[in-house]
Amino acid sequence: MNKKQIISWCFFDFANSSYSAVILAVVFQVYYINVIVGNTAGLGDLWWGRAISASMLLVSLTSPFMGGIADYAGVRKQFLAIYTLLCIAATAGFCFLTPGAVLGGFILMVLATVGMEGGVVFYNSFLPNIAPASHQGRVSGWGFAVGYSGSILSLFLALLLIKTGRFEPVWLMVALFFALFSLPAFLFLPGDERSDMALAAAGQIGIKKAWTTLKEIWRRKEARKFLLAYLIYEDGVNTVIVFSSSLATTTFGFGQHELIVLYLVVQVTALAGAFLLSKPTDTWGPKRVVSLSLFLWSLVSALGFLVHDKSTFWLVACIAGLGLGSVQAGSRAFFTQFIPQGKEGEYFGVYSLVGKTSAVLGPIVFGQVSAAFGSQRPAILSIALFFILGLVIISGVRGGGPNVLRKR
Repeated sequence: MNKKQIISWCFFDFANSSYSAVILAVVFQVYYINVIVGNTAGLGDLWWGRAISASMLLVSLTSPFMGGIADYAGVRKQFLAIYTLLCIAATAGFCFLTPGAVLGGFILMVLATVGMEGGVVFYNSFLPNIAPASHQGRVSGWGFAVGYSGSILSLFLALLLIKTGRFEPVWLMVALFFALFSLPAFLFLPGDERSDMALAAAGQIGIKKAWTTLKEIWRRKEARKFLLAYLIYEDGVNTVIVFSSSLATTTFGFGQHELIVLYLVVQVTALAGAFLLSKPTDTWGPKRVVSLSLFLWSLVSALGFLVHDKSTFWLVACIAGLGLGSVQAGSRAFFTQFIPQGKEGEYFGVYSLVGKTSAVLGPIVFGQVSAAFGSQRPAILSIALFFILGLVIISGVRGGGPNVLRKR
């Protein structure tokens, strides 16, 4: 293995995690909803939901096709750079937003999120090229673990900047953080092997090949079952992430500063989970690791229903963090076992399509159950069904064995 390539690949996750943590999860979300839009009658929530939905829809619809283009034109690294620059530029653009700039904030948010999430498709597709099959599980885990440490550092820096009373330096910090720590990836990851094919022609072939890939995966029974399970249980994971802040503040009475500290603690436990189960992903096999993670998530949902005090909820959040790191790394390593060599971009495009669209049913179920019972406790319990059903389907998938027994 080329250590420089692996380290630089992990540092890209370190870089883009600043956006995930500070922009999507904690600081800009609250700023856009309450300062830019104003949350009178839930208007801020409405516009934030629109921005997230539009971003994920764009990424999910374009990922398989852009992945195909990257493979056949030989421009994977170039596409990663373009998407990264889009995210960095749009995030820096947040500095010009003022209260009432609803549409401007919406457009910049969509562009930045498409840049970040779209780039992840090409980032993921480097994994089979930089790590042999026997080490893909642990390298995947290292990437997530390093990413969580990036979340922790960027949130800590954001907290220091927020104390000045101004938010513009926070957005600039995230843009610079992403730009600085993504540089090793562009310096050391394998370069593009450009084909003689024009981009327009590659685009046409990419679109046709993407459709062919979708049909190819559908015909492959085990890959199809895995992606079905992933669609279901990832819907549950995304639902818990989306509503975790609401659950902590509404049901357990967390204040804003407590919520940020809680998120930092969860990132630490997620980092620990990704590291602790990185090697077992190869030695036990990603199937066992994913199954164990889904059991933990089912436990989290049950405990979220049962516990009533804030201190116990801290423990539940830490368990959720352990499962978060391991289920994401294990799922990515599991999926690599189904990818034919040379089709990494196309297959990870489909993987991204499934992952980005797996946030539709769960939030609806959570909202409906919460409204019907007048409490979030039955709602969080209902999400356990997603983890249990995903676990049942995963148990029937052939594959996911120890990577150390596989040869590339």
